[in-house]
Amino acid sequence: MEGFKKISNPFIKQKGEIYNCIGCSPNNQIGFHLEFYASDHEVVAFWDATTNFEGYTNVVHGGIQATLLDEIASWYIYAMLDTAGVTKRLDVEYLKPLYVLGGQVKVKAKLKEKNAKSALIETEIVNSKGVVCCKAIVEYYLFPPNVAKAKYMYPGKEAFWE
Repeated sequence: MEGFKKISNPFIKQKGEIYNCIGCSPNNQIGFHLEFYASDHEVVAFWDATTNFEGYTNVVHGGIQATLLDEIASWYIYAMLDTAGVTKRLDVEYLKPLYVLGGQVKVKAKLKEKNAKSALIETEIVNSKGVVCCKAIVEYYLFPPNVAKAKYMYPGKEAFWE
């Protein structure tokens, strides 16, 4: 992907903790197994749905779509803002059906605004034809970096880049 750099997943290397995130753990049998890439202003991931994630026949469940948007926002926080946080608000707008058998989708995140305590991340899921199927504004409460490292195992921004 021209203009994008792969983001490393430092959580894989953590010792003593069970890492089973549904979004990004490669070991979660029912997870999304997302890998992330960043440009100067955007984080993206690619995902192939299976029928395990259906709501209506051949349509990705809305809750799964919301989970994908929340996950990409968190990785924007980790890799681009040098801290961790928790979701404060997730405002999803479903625009078009996202089809399970529609091919690989792109999940995208970019910063809308940030202050010392929170960030608004614009996210969207784009189908294989380039159509935005859903989007969300995700508001994250940001931990101070020292708290993120001490209490939430945030390894520091440098751990996300090889």
